[in-house]
Amino acid sequence: MKSITILGLVTSLVLTCAVAEESQSITKAGTQASIKGSSEYFTGNVRVDPLFPVTEASPFSGAYVTFEPGARSFWHVHPSGQHLVVTSGMGWTQEVGKPKVEVKEGDVIWCPPGVKHWHGATTTSSMTHMALTGTLNGKNVEWLEAVLDEQYKH
Repeated sequence: MKSITILGLVTSLVLTCAVAEESQSITKAGTQASIKGSSEYFTGNVRVDPLFPVTEASPFSGAYVTFEPGARSFWHVHPSGQHLVVTSGMGWTQEVGKPKVEVKEGDVIWCPPGVKHWHGATTTSSMTHMALTGTLNGKNVEWLEAVLDEQYKH
């Protein structure tokens, strides 16, 4: 009976120590530099504010992306999908071969793995979304061609 009690105590201590090694981390607002969206992947003025990177424990990253009026991403696909939460303004998103859809603050968009699409602001309003992007085999996006003005305005 004593050996079971000692084993239980040792197990409890090991689990407590393992839990104690893990703790929350806080990244304070404003401590990460904003990044200008590259003209290799975006049309117009775009700002990316990183929130958190991919880790072994969570295979997805997060960022706020702000599109000024008329700005948009290039066509692209995500190998593991992406959730977008519109936090301000109005924008558009479009899957290839389908009509573009207006999105506004509070809307949540799910971009399934492998679906070609783009997203950005409308011609008259800026739009910010929080992007939660999955990573598969070290890759989170495959960038394709630019969205032409005719495609964007149609």
